[in-house]
Amino acid sequence: MDMALVAAQAAGERGEIPVGAVLVMNGEVVAVSGNATRSAHDVTAHAEIEVIRAACTKLGQERLAGADLYVTLEPCTMCAAAISFARIRRLYYGAEDPKGGAVDSGIRFFHQPTCHHKPDVYGGLGEQAAADLLKRFFRAKRDL
Repeated sequence: MDMALVAAQAAGERGEIPVGAVLVMNGEVVAVSGNATRSAHDVTAHAEIEVIRAACTKLGQERLAGADLYVTLEPCTMCAAAISFARIRRLYYGAEDPKGGAVDSGIRFFHQPTCHHKPDVYGGLGEQAAADLLKRFFRAKRDL
């Protein structure tokens, strides 16, 4: 999670919402990314999507069975679907997102009968650090 927090901090410094993600497979870090929606002019460029794309490209495959994903914020519906379709084994996330999250908040995507694959989910890992990073980012935006 420390690497995901560093990626989130870097995203925030680029003016992106500070969310970071790290994908680990067989004990090895395969990909690290932060949000890139603004810089890529792409609403789908969330940290989770970016790290899944990078890992799939690096490994030459579209599925990531056996992979673990660490992300600083509870994934949204789009990202939860990508996690499911990629067949990620475990999801670790930091801060809850009561407004936009879709794992333990909102629609609880992985609990829907139409969900193809449900990873093991562990929330609250590095929660305070992730939440503080987001709070500082949005406080600075409001103070402008």
